[in-house]
Amino acid sequence: MTVAGVVLSGCGDESGSSGGTPVSSPPPTLPTASVTQSTPVGAGLPLTVSRTGGFAGFDDQVQISPDGIATVSARGKQTIRCKLDPSLLTTISTAAQQVDWASLVATKPSTKHPDDMVVAVSANGKTARIEDPELKPLAAPVNKLLTEAAIPPGKLCTKI
Repeated sequence: MTVAGVVLSGCGDESGSSGGTPVSSPPPTLPTASVTQSTPVGAGLPLTVSRTGGFAGFDDQVQISPDGIATVSARGKQTIRCKLDPSLLTTISTAAQQVDWASLVATKPSTKHPDDMVVAVSANGKTARIEDPELKPLAAPVNKLLTEAAIPPGKLCTKI
């Protein structure tokens, strides 16, 4: 009887609270919806791609802001700013949104062997090598960025 009374009184409290729960549920849902709407605009951006080492001794870095402006630096060259082609920016942004940044373990990528070329991506406070399975969605767009767009500024990144 006592247990039934506690269970029933608990249910009575919940049903009394459930009248208040819908009132308090929409406000958390509304901010969540707002966050969801703004997430595609900049999820994963700003993003930094770095390429170091390798036989050629690369030391390149591309910082991409949510507005598509890239700051490109390379060993022995002047740092430049350029505007990424909208299709490349969309591809990179979409791929960055597919990465589960929360589960990515933040590690400083290190060389695995002499002349190892390390391509790393940093976003949302996390950094990992492009080979990390979590970064798989970014592999092709980052390769395109490094080969066709920004180093040196190419057809997919217009100097500003």
